[in-house]
Parts: sequence; structure tokens; C-alpha cells
Amino acid sequence: MTLKVGILGFGGLGQAAAKLLSAKQEMQLVVAADKEGFAYDPQGLDANKAIATYQNKGSLGYLEGVGTLTQDSIAAAIATAKDVDGYFLALPNLPNTFMASVAKQFIASGWKGVLVDAIKRTSAVEQMIALAPDLEAAGITYMSGCGATPGLLTAAAAIAAQSFAEVHKVEITFGVGIANWNAYRATIREDIAHMSGYTVDMAQAMSDVEVEALLEKTNGLISLENMEHADDIMLERVGICDRDRVTVGGVVDTRNPKKPLSTNMKLTGRTFEGKISTHTFTLGDETSMAANVCGPAFGYLKAGKQFHQRGIYGLMTAAEVMPAFVR
Repeated sequence: MTLKVGILGFGGLGQAAAKLLSAKQEMQLVVAADKEGFAYDPQGLDANKAIATYQNKGSLGYLEGVGTLTQDSIAAAIATAKDVDGYFLALPNLPNTFMASVAKQFIASGWKGVLVDAIKRTSAVEQMIALAPDLEAAGITYMSGCGATPGLLTAAAAIAAQSFAEVHKVEITFGVGIANWNAYRATIREDIAHMSGYTVDMAQAMSDVEVEALLEKTNGLISLENMEHADDIMLERVGICDRDRVTVGGVVDTRNPKKPLSTNMKLTGRTFEGKISTHTFTLGDETSMAANVCGPAFGYLKAGKQFHQRGIYGLMTAAEVMPAFVR
């Protein structure tokens, strides 16, 4: 059975997700939305046409024959595309309560299916956990923190932990390279919000000119340490280790597609024989940020659909569920 899928948010990540879906046999993109409108075709959207329309005209609402311009695009898309099995929420979590507010729209709409996000902040995932009873009552299976980190690397930590009687620390280090920050404006602003001296509100309020000026000072690099990253609460939630034993940091190069450093997860612990050892999981440098976020997100959507079909609703995270490969 081919799953009908929607994408909310059509910036760099949403467009990459659309391209990825165009090559899949088990999933079909039927609806996508941006701030100004949405496009819906039950027979499937053409990813290339959708991307070209968005880039040339500024909204999917201009997509000929299937687009609708509206300032309430998320609610309109949910109400129109009633046959969608699951959505990837490729939305910027700015402000920090935004993703929870989107989940509440789905709860209120009466729609039942699978939702997947790739949000980063611990406090954002905490908000989703608080909504778990409402999601369950609404018949929604919600998969949170299911990108690269949190997500793929969190799941790797959950697997790596099985070798140990006690986990001492989990260290996640990422490297991201993008050719032009404008392709990922919202993502870059979220990263800036993690920088010392900045907040989510400050980053959201920055103009493009102000972002350009900041990146000029740093030679296009965003260096991040001890981030508020949801890998910590997700690993704590499943009993692997306390959140204060999890650290996340990395470098984002906004001017070059090549990663400034390799992305990896290192888990150190004590085995039942009393040995101290470290497992390391490293992502190939050739895989892009988009590939490492969108691939797992749709893998979790497929896994979530399997749960939903069995009547299992509510909230789960990447540390609790392994993604299912999507052909």
C-alpha cells in the first residue's frame, strides 16, 4: 500500500523532503503547505513543479490547478486533504511553542493519522510530551525528534547502550555544510538561537541583513556547544542515562556544501565485566543534512503508520522506536 503523505513547511528542508519522496515507491506526496498557501492533488504532486513554483512565485498556492492561496494554510490543508496518512512537519519551531500549536490544530481538526517532527530543543519536545494524552485521545500517532539529531543519532545511542550495564556519557557532534544559507533560512535562525548571547525570540526577530552581518563576522561558520538539544530528554525518557550526561554541539558552515567536520555519536559506558568502552557511530561525510533529516523522518513515519494501524496512538520519540526503511 502506498502511503499518502503531506509536508508542512516548504523551505529548504521541505523541498528536500519533496525530492526524496519523488523517488519512493511506498510513499506519495499529495499535499504541501507554506506560509502563503498550499497545494493538494490526491493523484500526487509533481515535486519539481512544486519546487519551481515556490522558488519562482513564493508560494505553492500558485501551483496551477492544485494550488490555493490562503493565510491559514495549515488548517486549510488539513481540512482539504482528508485522505493523508501522515505528515512530516518540516516547520521552523520559531517561536518555541509553534510546533505544539500545530499539533493542537491537528487535534482540534478531528484528523487521525501519523505526525513526524524534527524539532531540536529539549523544551519543545517537553511540550509535545505534555500533549501526549490529547494526541492519544485524538487518534494521532506522533513521532517527535525524528531527524538526524535528535533522531538518527539518538536511535544509534539507544542501540549502542545495549552493550553496557551503565552509560556514563553520550556525546553528539555534528557538522553541516550548505552552499547558501538562504536555502535554509529558518534552520539557520534556529541554530543562531543556540549561540551564546542569543535567544529564540532574538533569532526570530533578526532580519536577513542582520543574519548576513553575523555570518560575515564568523566567516559563515556557526559554532555551537552544550546546546539545549532534545537528545537528552529522549535518552532520559527511555532510561538510558540522565540528561546531564548528554552533550550536543557542532559546526554549521553556511557557505560551503562540504561538512566542516564529521557527524558522530559517541557513547561511553561500563560493561557487565567492568570494562569501560566507547561505541562510535559516524555518518558518512557525503550524506547531506537534508538526507540525514528527511530520510529518518519518513522512516519514522512508516513505523508510526504501523503503530497507528494497530491502534497505538499518542507520543513516541526516536529513542523509543526504530525507523522503518522506505523503498
